[in-house]
Amino acid sequence: MGLGGEWSGSDYGTAQVDQAAAAIEAARQAGVALFDHADIYRSGKSEAVFGEVLAATPGLREKILLQTKCGIRHGGNGLPGRYDFSAENILARVGESLQRLRTDHVDILLLHRPDPLMDVRELATTVAQLMAEGKVLALGVSNMSAAQIAFLEDRLETPVVANQLEMGLGNRAWVESSVLVNRGEGLDAGFPHGTLEYAATHGVELQAYGSLAQGRYTGCPPGGPDDAATSALVESLAAEHKTTREAVVLGWLMKHPARISPVIGTTDPVRIAACADAARVAAAMTRTEWYGLWVAARGAELP
Repeated sequence: MGLGGEWSGSDYGTAQVDQAAAAIEAARQAGVALFDHADIYRSGKSEAVFGEVLAATPGLREKILLQTKCGIRHGGNGLPGRYDFSAENILARVGESLQRLRTDHVDILLLHRPDPLMDVRELATTVAQLMAEGKVLALGVSNMSAAQIAFLEDRLETPVVANQLEMGLGNRAWVESSVLVNRGEGLDAGFPHGTLEYAATHGVELQAYGSLAQGRYTGCPPGGPDDAATSALVESLAAEHKTTREAVVLGWLMKHPARISPVIGTTDPVRIAACADAARVAAAMTRTEWYGLWVAARGAELP
């Protein structure tokens, strides 16, 4: 989402393409193979600069997986912001994404946010058409609950393979909801109970955006005493495990048995490289260390 320059306007230059190339190379060196996009990111420029790099690097497309999202329509010119899963919109947005990315297909298409006006029969026909044409190889969703995914899967001819949600040490509603069942504060967690369990049972990959918490625990000024205490613990664990603070933050997320895949939002090659050790840290992190980070970040003991 950080590639392509400013959100406004449609222009980008060599500097933005070079930034994309550096981020892609750093990610590949760190072991990343899946690159996540959305048609709305930087008003389409994120996909466009990525496509420029693909076009200039023969063989790169065959070595990576591409994922993009559609369904969100920004407001403007008197129109409200809205969600749109109509056939007309999805077909148009996918076509535009493929053009910008300079490819004939995406490996996964995510439906970006639930559309209350969705006609699931129309959606099923649209997805089947895109897959028959080879433009989309698999379907996923973003910001959906277990019930919403089950509703889709009951009518689609293809399974939902991924669900992208905001998850991490900085946004803990997904794990808080699991221990606040039958407690009043559980109603405020804001995460649909059973979504993790559904994903594990049905083979839906959980993709976590916001997984680095915008640097709250890895060098940015702390937002309060809880952040400061968590940052100090992250730094201590990084030293103990001989790794980076980013790897500790991501390792905490990846330690969960739901096998969550963090989406690394940064475009800074140095920070991308700092994430490379996360899987090792996740495997080495003890139960005590995992709970210690959780309690520090929440700023209160568990119930």
